[in-house]
Amino acid sequence: MSFVTIENLKKSFHQETVLHSINLSIKKGEFVTLLGPSGCGKSTLLRSIAGLLTPEEGLIYIDGKNVTNVKPKDRQVGMVFQSYALFPNMTVQENIEFGLKMKKHDQQTIKRKVARIVELVELGGKEASYPRELSGGQQQRVALARSLVTEPKVLLLDEPLSALDAQIRKNLQKQLRAIQQELNMTTVLVTHDQEEAMAVSDYIYILNNGVIAQSGTPHEIYTRPANEFVARFIGNYNVLTGEQLSKLFGNKETFSNNLYAIRPEAFSTDPLHEAYEISGDIQAAMMLGNITRYELDANGVTVTADHLHKNDASLQRNQFQKLYLHRKDVIPLS
Repeated sequence: MSFVTIENLKKSFHQETVLHSINLSIKKGEFVTLLGPSGCGKSTLLRSIAGLLTPEEGLIYIDGKNVTNVKPKDRQVGMVFQSYALFPNMTVQENIEFGLKMKKHDQQTIKRKVARIVELVELGGKEASYPRELSGGQQQRVALARSLVTEPKVLLLDEPLSALDAQIRKNLQKQLRAIQQELNMTTVLVTHDQEEAMAVSDYIYILNNGVIAQSGTPHEIYTRPANEFVARFIGNYNVLTGEQLSKLFGNKETFSNNLYAIRPEAFSTDPLHEAYEISGDIQAAMMLGNITRYELDANGVTVTADHLHKNDASLQRNQFQKLYLHRKDVIPLS
């Protein structure tokens, strides 16, 4: 059953439509990501859910209640921004308990709730510290704790980790997902980072130019992109025309005029049963941690192929190479 529902939402700025009749639904306890490039409308959609923006058309429901025209403070949502927005003159303890004091909870309740959330976000021992004394990752955890402590119905996250360096970001992704699952918190994340979306989400909505280009689980999105935009935005798909595909396979088969997508890791250097065979020269090689990414020129068509590091020798530039590809890994795009 849907816990958050968006129906035919439309939002414009200065006569330019940013969201075109958006429809989506989120289950209770689900972690949903709004993913897309800058300017696609994902933050506008999140801020509409929060009540910070008012749509021209459409309806927003939270827990069965129409909140389209309800003030932000009465929607029972928590929001965490990219900028931590902490009170610099308040300690960690004071920042976290601020929302509870505004709701006039008694001191014993405040103490109990803050102690629990401090433990949950692993900030024990930092309660008396000021934001300036904390690292970026710690400050973001304070911002998260401040939103969670009031027990909102929905937690909204607007690119909260994008300002952090790569290793801290990955650690906080794991922590965020663990906290969300422990609290069974309905959560909506906005990000332009495909890997982040894949790592934390139950379900993903990909936005492009104010419309939903595709939605699905991370596995569905990655393995079966619906169209050219999604294929080019997610991962490092090879996107080829039917003519290019035919040339790639030595003109042994004919394909329609549609576009097709092939994942770089789908290519194998080992022979496969009932597979396409591709022969060509390696034009470039780039080491990316546990894989090497190759560009192979086959019959005038260049494709990208990923090869997992093993104990065997790496493929070399200008080396002639045969690759094999399962037929099911050639994905037609709409």
